[in-house]
Amino acid sequence: MFKGVRPILYGGQEVWPLVEGGKGVAATNHASAGAWAAAGGIGTVSAVNADSYDAEGKIIPQLYRALTRRDRHEELVNYAIDGAVEQVRRAFEIAGGKGAININVLWEMGGAQRVLHGVLERTRGMVAGVTCGAGMPYKLSEIAASYEVNYLPIISSARAFRALWKRAYSKAQEWLAAVVYEDPWLAGGHNGLSNAENPLEPQDPYPRVKALRETMREGGIPDSVPIVMAGGVWYLRDWNAWIDNPELGQIAFQFGTRPLLTQESPIPQGWKDKLTHIEPGEVLLHRFSPTGFYSSAVRNPFLQALEARSERQIPYSTEAAGDHQFRLDVGVKGKNFWVTKGDLMRARAWYGAGFTDALKTPDNTLVFVTTEEKAAIRKDQTDCMGCLSQCAFSSWMDSETNSTGRLADPRSFCIQKTLQDIAHGGDTEQNLMFAGHGAYKFKQDPFYSNGFVPTVKQLVDRILTGD
Repeated sequence: MFKGVRPILYGGQEVWPLVEGGKGVAATNHASAGAWAAAGGIGTVSAVNADSYDAEGKIIPQLYRALTRRDRHEELVNYAIDGAVEQVRRAFEIAGGKGAININVLWEMGGAQRVLHGVLERTRGMVAGVTCGAGMPYKLSEIAASYEVNYLPIISSARAFRALWKRAYSKAQEWLAAVVYEDPWLAGGHNGLSNAENPLEPQDPYPRVKALRETMREGGIPDSVPIVMAGGVWYLRDWNAWIDNPELGQIAFQFGTRPLLTQESPIPQGWKDKLTHIEPGEVLLHRFSPTGFYSSAVRNPFLQALEARSERQIPYSTEAAGDHQFRLDVGVKGKNFWVTKGDLMRARAWYGAGFTDALKTPDNTLVFVTTEEKAAIRKDQTDCMGCLSQCAFSSWMDSETNSTGRLADPRSFCIQKTLQDIAHGGDTEQNLMFAGHGAYKFKQDPFYSNGFVPTVKQLVDRILTGD
């Protein structure tokens, strides 16, 4: 047992201060979460469009048959509630009364509040708490408290927590079980990096977490309410100075990337195999997500293609003005777009290389794509099922108008499509593969030598040794 690591009281019983990071779509499910709880930790079911099963136990494909986005959105919400309820019930059974089961939602996912109500209503007594990030989830406390369930907001700065506390959380303090600090430079998936922070200049998490604890104390929150450190956590021995540190109060740890490579992990074998070959620096912090948030994923051909697409981009004017004195004569089929001479030359070169179609972006620029890429982009935008509260790629918004009012952005992608695909056996090279920036350690950590893949119990036991 690593020194200083002791059980904490959560959900009415003692659990290890180890949280399984929730990963959607379908990258943490009943099998991984139930096993994590059975090992004495806090397992997390992703409630982001979770899988349901038919009578034979096979996954039910989430197919959308409605003709309008709004009606497809209703289908999506129903899938999300049914799937999450099924996952929670199975996880609770696997846990066998040990540990605790949380659910994780993204606040900016489509129908987030409806999904939370629907799941918590049908899983009473099974869910210990809700972790929630990707946005500013003001209503999380109100919803969780109405079901007498703990809430654990995921934030990336003391400033964000202060805003949430003053506006809402102070009214439901008794159900605030922990605050998850997610390092935006190291965590996998979407994160809370703000416009004031440089994605290329990572900051030491210690002073940021210390500031968070000071903010919590200002609100009268006792030091016994843990801060859960998430992002960049691999070995507990690396965090020795944080444990039993009076400046920080109670600290717990969230593991998002390491649980991907276990026997119970639901991700396909191809994804698991890829994790063991990741090199340092191969995970990219990028802003291509249609959510508008920064996120971190493996820099595979899928992401490289998005990078290249954005590089094939030029600003334009609809009339000759300033430096825009040259009429674009490729990719726009006779429409009037005025560009600089240098950009005209670049556009002609891209056209000659096969990128023959120019697509407008919301920022008065054009990106050049192949005819095949254009067809795929337009189809994905048309097939939108409203999986986000608002989507830059399709211009969907969960509102009366069903639209953001902005031009759909071809520099992004359909995130529901790619995450569903990779989670269910799709090509790991041609889909978004979320991972934390420490994923390269799978290749370096002797625990995984000779292709060893642990059970969740073996992983938790290993973590508790400090390794």
